[in-house]
Amino acid sequence: MAWISLFFAGLLEVVWAFFMKQSDGFTRVTPTIITFATMFASFALLSYSMKALPLGTAYTVWTGIGAVGAFVVGVAVLGESLSPMRVLAAVLIVSGLVLMKLASPS
Repeated sequence: MAWISLFFAGLLEVVWAFFMKQSDGFTRVTPTIITFATMFASFALLSYSMKALPLGTAYTVWTGIGAVGAFVVGVAVLGESLSPMRVLAAVLIVSGLVLMKLASPS
């Protein structure tokens, strides 16, 4: 259950990062509310997953899902640039996440 919670915490990190961008520096009310609500939910799920997973594993996987997810959303939704170097960076992050999962005792 900890890994499932951690996965959803990471997805919510992508959501709050996207809406933080949409909030225009917290000047738009609805995206700002969505940012803080999903941020709270993401932290709560991360905290829950840390009951069973090591800190280093949980935090690394959470930030990795958020980083790669934000990269994908940036490219797919916001029209950010897609270069071979950026794709390689995302692949390396995902590789690190897989290694963290394989190395985890839980």
